[in-house]
Amino acid sequence: MISFHSPYLYYNPYEWWKGAEDAWHYQWIDIFVQGSFYPLFAMMFGFGAAMQMENAAKRGQSFTAAGIRRFTFLLLIGLIHAFFIWSGDILINYAILGFLLLLFLRLSGKMLIIIGSLLLFLPNAFLGTLLVLMAAVDPTSAEQWTDIVGIESSIAAYSSGTFAEITEQRTADWLVANGPATLWVQLIAIFPHLLIGAGAQKLQVFTRWHKRPVIAFITFVSFFVTGIILKGLPYIIASNLAYVYIQDSIGGPLLAVSYAALVIGIGSMKNIGKLLKPFAAAGRMSLTNYLLQSVIGTLIFYHYGFGLYGQVQLSTGVWIVLAVFAGQVILSELWLSKFKRGPMEHLWRKATYGFQQVRKTESE
Repeated sequence: MISFHSPYLYYNPYEWWKGAEDAWHYQWIDIFVQGSFYPLFAMMFGFGAAMQMENAAKRGQSFTAAGIRRFTFLLLIGLIHAFFIWSGDILINYAILGFLLLLFLRLSGKMLIIIGSLLLFLPNAFLGTLLVLMAAVDPTSAEQWTDIVGIESSIAAYSSGTFAEITEQRTADWLVANGPATLWVQLIAIFPHLLIGAGAQKLQVFTRWHKRPVIAFITFVSFFVTGIILKGLPYIIASNLAYVYIQDSIGGPLLAVSYAALVIGIGSMKNIGKLLKPFAAAGRMSLTNYLLQSVIGTLIFYHYGFGLYGQVQLSTGVWIVLAVFAGQVILSELWLSKFKRGPMEHLWRKATYGFQQVRKTESE
């Protein structure tokens, strides 16, 4: 949402939101939300791929060809999403890394989690420590930066530009976050979560948590406390690049695991777990809802919609998030009461297995 309504890529957020209310909202978003949900979604992406491979094996089939079709479709949807709807797309990254994941899926669950954890924590801990040491020697080396030109260009394009000008700005924004120089970042920031999620499925980690909620709650508490401490470093020590890097690259994933453990722990409690049921419908339509959020967000803020880009407070953005997601929960429940899958999920399944195979499977 912050990226929908403001030039988040180009400003120092610790200085941009100066009002007391906006500063407070950014602080809790930064600690509890930012960098802690894309790891969870990436883990579930790997989880799903491993599950589909196992299902294919039970049918005596190879998942490789289906996986290639699955990730190719996702790549095409991601390209349309990134360049014609919203530059913050993550589907392209998941699709490309999904092809790489196919090379690892035959490994054991334990090996997948070990490789994923090492790939995630070793380079990020090294880089984080290096940045902290550099900041100690030269504080200016870790200062948060602000790109005035990028800010002005974004505001001009999204708030008053034509569709062509907005598309040009979208492309520029996408390249800032996804240019060739950032490939190594994807390999240590996103790909490890795919491996960990796939390993968790093979080891039935989530099933075990569900059957033994005490373990889930212990995992939640330990990972939550550690994650919150690391994510609070920019506020505890200094809001420079060094501590922001540690906050997102290490604190974010730890907090993500704690959230997963909490949801599974609560879900295992029959009475309380029923409260999560409406959210399950939204989760079953995750691709549809993800794309719909982008359509709604850009229509609210871009010039070809209501043109409110750069004009709302952070608190207003929070209320919009709650309203949009509440609507999606309701719509998802209504949709799934009549159909087996969301519209994009249905197309994705058809692209993966072919129309005839999908029809045969569903008839069974």
